[in-house]
Amino acid sequence: MDHNYLAELLFPHVTETPADIEAKYPARQLPEGAKVTRFAPSPTGFVHFGGLFPSTVGERLAHQSGGVFYLRIEDTDAKREVEGAAEGLIKTLAKYGINFDEGAILDENGNIADKGAYGPYKQSQRGQIYQTYAKQLVREGKAYPCFTTEEELDELQAINKKEEIKNTDWQAEAEAKKAAMLAGRSFTIEEVEEHLKQNHPFVLRILALGDPEKKTKFTDLVKGNLEVPENDEDFVLLKSDGIPTYHFAHAVDDHLMGTTHVIRGEEWLPSLAKHIQLFSYLGFRLPKYMHIAQIMKLDENGNKKKLSKRDMGANMDDYTRMGYCPEAVCEYIMTLLNSNYEEWHMQNADKPYTAFPFNIKKMSVSGCLFDFNKLNDVSKNIISRMTAEEVTAKVTEWALEFDSEFGRELAADKAFAEKIFAIGRGGKKPRKDLATWADAKDYMGFFYDRFFKIKDSYPEHFDKADIVSTLKEFISTYDESDDMNTWFDKVKAIADKLGFASDMKAYKADPSAFKGNVADISMFIRVAVTGKQNAPDLYTVMQIIGKKKTIERIERMIGSLN
Repeated sequence: MDHNYLAELLFPHVTETPADIEAKYPARQLPEGAKVTRFAPSPTGFVHFGGLFPSTVGERLAHQSGGVFYLRIEDTDAKREVEGAAEGLIKTLAKYGINFDEGAILDENGNIADKGAYGPYKQSQRGQIYQTYAKQLVREGKAYPCFTTEEELDELQAINKKEEIKNTDWQAEAEAKKAAMLAGRSFTIEEVEEHLKQNHPFVLRILALGDPEKKTKFTDLVKGNLEVPENDEDFVLLKSDGIPTYHFAHAVDDHLMGTTHVIRGEEWLPSLAKHIQLFSYLGFRLPKYMHIAQIMKLDENGNKKKLSKRDMGANMDDYTRMGYCPEAVCEYIMTLLNSNYEEWHMQNADKPYTAFPFNIKKMSVSGCLFDFNKLNDVSKNIISRMTAEEVTAKVTEWALEFDSEFGRELAADKAFAEKIFAIGRGGKKPRKDLATWADAKDYMGFFYDRFFKIKDSYPEHFDKADIVSTLKEFISTYDESDDMNTWFDKVKAIADKLGFASDMKAYKADPSAFKGNVADISMFIRVAVTGKQNAPDLYTVMQIIGKKKTIERIERMIGSLN
């Protein structure tokens, strides 16, 4: 068969050659060892937590090596594309520290634009490039047209759908698929001419000559040494609308854009044989691949399952709504990506996660377990190191969007809010009350009359009369000008007067000799003033809300107990 003539029949409009294309995409001039990585999502919805994994790895590898990290939008599946998803994706990733050196960006009007010399960075705008390489493959006898109808294609694809062929002989189905594929290879130039004359659409398939019984040795940077069977499937390169499949498009783009490392989920491992063959057919150098283990979570029965789109925490927008600061999410991801991150962080607590020397060899091969408790611990540590001014600003910004009533109270008196958030902040052991901005209202809402309420009741084993006596004694001796030591001495005096131990050592030596201890006396007062048994330092709380409000709340509690 005259493959040159076939190529002209199929692609008469393609006048450029691969050499012409290559001239437009010269090799990058980068330092020795510099890595070129990319994040290449499809704009089909929200940014998944799993998407932050490969993008974080790509960003770290590129920037630690003095390389380039770029964003490519793989929008070749128009049916699945969600309007505005690409724009939302760029904004979300930027929020979590994923900044691209080049690729698809948002211009000043919020529209997708290109930054860099290796674009277009949207695959839907690169059709002519793919068809140039497709034509070359036909010219070399490595690809062929298949004029199968849509109905026949659907029937062929159904063979792969397990739910549609239950209780059938898999071996027979596989043989039928193979026979159909081989039949598609047999055609004449005259048949092609007739199909084209009648405007019949075609898909372009690779001519796979691999033997699945033979293995190709391959080294994955995460999985290690693998043996991959040769590809024997004539998979589709161009769909009937001329749009490339992922397999074909990513090979062409990664080559032209100079990608050195491809980071993707391990679900792509079964396609590796196709990609090895495709890069070979195209004469491209195969990039280094890193297949990252799936992110798992425990289901209600304690069994591990893949973190799905429906799970809480899968959608990156969930974290904004729940009030997690981006720094916490980013640092939590580092704990999942590298097993030695936490040890490093303990020794470098004052450094940002971006200073950590990320190492591919420390990545998990078996999979990472998503855990909200661990995320909360990370977040508490990060927030505890922020200044009161930072926390006030961030909580206010979050609350104005997601809890407007609370947000307005904070914004009305920023200085007052900063005093509250300054409690226990700083020093070697700062308070760790907040895991999210959403926790702030429960933590400090009692400072505001609008949100104050008695949440905790007094333990039943205490005599109500002792509680009332404590509150009355405290009112009679309270002086707002007292320093903390004087204030606490008065609290201890109340304990002694009412038969509670002011000395904790004496109480521990013989608890039965006392009604309780000074901590119980403080708790009686704390519940009256804050509505909670656990609250920030009580002396400081009273200093912030003032004597008038302190006395009013205590008197209100006395009235309710009487």
